[in-house]
Amino acid sequence: MQFEVWAPEAERLTLECEGVTRAMRRDPDRPGWWTVETEAVDGSRYGFAVDDGPVRPDPRSRRQPDGPDGPSAVVDQGRYEWRVPWQGRPLPGAVLYELHVGTYTPEGTLDSAAGRLEHLAGLGVTHVELMPLCPFPGRHGWGYDGVSLWAVHEPYGGPEGLKRFVDRAHELGLGVILDVVHNHLGPAGNYLPGFGPYFTERHHTPWGAAVNLDAPGSDEVRAFLVGSALAWLRDYRLDGLRLDAVHALVDTRACHFLEELSTAVDALAAETGRPLFLIAESDLNDPRLVTPRKQGGLGLHAQWNDDFHHALHTALTGESQGYYADFARDPFAALTKALTGGFFHDGTYSAFRGRRHGRPLDRSRVPAHRLLGYSQTHDQVGNRAQGDRLAATLSPGLVACAAALTLTAPFTPMLFMGEEWAAGTPWQYFTDHTDPELAEAVRRGRRREFAAHGWAEEDVPDPQDPATRERSCLDWSEPEREPHARVLAWYRALIALRHDRPDLTDPDLADIKVAHDPGARWLAFRRGDVRVAVNLGEEPAAIPLGPRPAKVLAAWEPVDVPGADGLLRVPGESCVVLEQE
Repeated sequence: MQFEVWAPEAERLTLECEGVTRAMRRDPDRPGWWTVETEAVDGSRYGFAVDDGPVRPDPRSRRQPDGPDGPSAVVDQGRYEWRVPWQGRPLPGAVLYELHVGTYTPEGTLDSAAGRLEHLAGLGVTHVELMPLCPFPGRHGWGYDGVSLWAVHEPYGGPEGLKRFVDRAHELGLGVILDVVHNHLGPAGNYLPGFGPYFTERHHTPWGAAVNLDAPGSDEVRAFLVGSALAWLRDYRLDGLRLDAVHALVDTRACHFLEELSTAVDALAAETGRPLFLIAESDLNDPRLVTPRKQGGLGLHAQWNDDFHHALHTALTGESQGYYADFARDPFAALTKALTGGFFHDGTYSAFRGRRHGRPLDRSRVPAHRLLGYSQTHDQVGNRAQGDRLAATLSPGLVACAAALTLTAPFTPMLFMGEEWAAGTPWQYFTDHTDPELAEAVRRGRRREFAAHGWAEEDVPDPQDPATRERSCLDWSEPEREPHARVLAWYRALIALRHDRPDLTDPDLADIKVAHDPGARWLAFRRGDVRVAVNLGEEPAAIPLGPRPAKVLAAWEPVDVPGADGLLRVPGESCVVLEQE
């Protein structure tokens, strides 16, 4: 088989494959590329040496059986026999579920996670969004410090483990989305700079030198990232990708990297006949991300909407620290603006940033499904000092209200694993760095970060302590007992309603009407014939809906339809979904 690698500044390249060293030669048709042919089969170990240096893994390695520092292994993608024909599942009308393989089950593998997928099919979600799977040092971690962008973390099950997971998901009718990180690589095991200008000092990010998207050599770096994205979608039959922190992709070229990526993904979708999509994480509040390329946008298919989360979180909890401050001034007004306009910050002043932020979203051009809405995510839970979920401090009734707002809002809803039963387990920040100095630096940095916010050092979990990861694993006995069972039934009912009622997947943001009373702590909105009312206060609330005939579709606590006075009386910390003519 032919081996190839891009190393434009090298004077000499050698391939070491199964103990045999072969000199590589320059490719006359592709500047900077080196090639050689030799015998190899699935599983053959190999690596490259630049200018007689140490043997390093292939930048495009498909498998790292011994971790990021070990040799690469050949993967025959045709070896796996797919069991399930799959035509794809589109994003409009979807309900997403964010899942971390290492803590979804105590075993922390793709196979063990696949064994729990029937739960998700029964819940009614449509797509599983897997947190990053690229190899990183150690066994356990969040995955955002991966270093081999084409490979699957071996302790999770490697390439075949992911294929078995996807096959099982598709068998149950579930699409699969993968979280990928293009804005940086992890601090350990990153050998890309030894091959070429994958990074540039022209720009800096929170992680150091930026990925090279616009400096000399950036054509090949962009091709490397696009090729990786297409490989995940093609070789593993994934349905979409979530792009981590795209605001940290520094690119001054006329054709932005994200436009290049979305063009390539749309072409692959046309080629395969499957709907494929890209979901961005971005704090820019720039609707051009999700505006089609023909209309001058970058052509991504959706983005996370933190504004909805922040408004909902402050309304539920009263928290006002950090970036919550802008929303906490009037949480119900912020939530109303997010529900009707997509973004809260759409060119408004942000005290947290000390400047204006965002850009208005054109509701006539951007369908609501292009924004993801959620009450909890790995970031919003895990980046709290103790990784506490909403259920740790809120009553089951308020948790039910959060679910009602998330699952009946106009956005594509996303759940964070365990949320559906108000999991009592935290989800904390954990690492497994094998470098003692790096491990200690992470430990000190985490404690220093939260000490600045008033947390005692002993209250911040040690990321390197195995017990931190173990505490973060879901307890699968919880859904069988109260109050978790009741919350789970509520989530199932709301998701079923979303699938059954076209009004709840109407993409027209301009059609939603909202009323609220911040003093009484209630909010209600209309979506077609569906009415949603939540009472976040402790006392019962009388919400004016009008005297027209109504039918209760779902209620956390028993309620009567409005009488002749047109008032819907909702118990404290409760919610209801009705149909009203």
